[in-house]
Amino acid sequence: MEVMRILHMNKGNGETSYAKNSTAQSNIISQGRRVLDETLKKLMMSSSEISSFGIADLGCSSGPNSLLSISNIVDTIQNLCPDLHRPVPELRVSLNDLPSNDFNYIFASLPDFYDRLKKKENSNKAASGFQRGGGPCFVSAVPGSFYGRLFPRRSLHFVHSSSSLHWLSQVPCGEMNNEDGVVITTNLDNRGKIYISKTSPESAQKAYALQFQTDFSAFLRSRSEELVPGGRMVLSFLGRSSPDPTTEEACFQWELLAQALMSLANEGIIEEENIDAFNAPYYAASSEELKIAIEKEGSFSIDRLEISPVDWEGESISKKSYDIVRSKPESLASGRRVAKTIRAVVEPMLEPTFGQNVMDKLFERYAKIVGEYLYVSSPRYALIIVSLVRMS
Repeated sequence: MEVMRILHMNKGNGETSYAKNSTAQSNIISQGRRVLDETLKKLMMSSSEISSFGIADLGCSSGPNSLLSISNIVDTIQNLCPDLHRPVPELRVSLNDLPSNDFNYIFASLPDFYDRLKKKENSNKAASGFQRGGGPCFVSAVPGSFYGRLFPRRSLHFVHSSSSLHWLSQVPCGEMNNEDGVVITTNLDNRGKIYISKTSPESAQKAYALQFQTDFSAFLRSRSEELVPGGRMVLSFLGRSSPDPTTEEACFQWELLAQALMSLANEGIIEEENIDAFNAPYYAASSEELKIAIEKEGSFSIDRLEISPVDWEGESISKKSYDIVRSKPESLASGRRVAKTIRAVVEPMLEPTFGQNVMDKLFERYAKIVGEYLYVSSPRYALIIVSLVRMS
């Protein structure tokens, strides 16, 4: 699987597009807002006056969320500076995703983004009698993998990434030794599944964990070169609170999608061997795995690390809300929304293997399976939010 080519959200503005089906990711961005604001405040208070402030949003995707995080960051900086008795710096904003991302959607959204900044600036001036808005804001796109270098050395002050770092740079590979003791890379043995599960061999679990450690270490090394000393990052992504990588919170959405695929295979609509050959380039890491990678790389310290339960639509879960029983119609409706969200994200990965002509049937089946599961259970994701400081 060529991840660089197929790891992108559904493009455009149609019914199955990411632009129309990304409310869950928007909810996750909102949940990270408090940590983002606190991190920016600490960054601004600990640094001398900055005339040109470098910002990067990694894995920006497309649709309305692509400028939501940047809008939040810009608003926070513009509100902080007057309180710190310093002018608002010029802001250099870089939006990053893989080259296959729908950057045209983002470019078409920029005029509205700039209009909103201008209106806010004029409103604040009228209300306060002084300039509380911003200096100029320059937005550019930087296509490429964030598992490698993207920016010049020490050009960034703040890096943000939401709902992206659970995606791997490649599908993990299996390994076997031949008679001469030479390690040969093979396809992962994970038959009947598209991600690790309770029935996956231990070798598959180890391969996924190793790929995450490799990728996240490369991510940290690259950002350590690009951030100024004292620069900060806020990263939020789906992970797990348990050390077991096969817990429900880590993998069950993939387990249900595998069930939908197997039902099509049993009807002769797709080939079962294609399911055996497909493995998702995804990993829900634990907080301990995260800490190990950060400590081993050595360039960053953890300022804050939170793990919060969220439902499959990205909504925060309190103990009270988690115990609420849903009716069958409510569960089926939620199943359809979850299926649309998942389809907008994974359809481009599935099409090359299973064919575009089966996607409607697959996700109709998946929506029903998810809805029925939501009626008898209350599954959750574990949302990890971590704030990191680039050490000197």
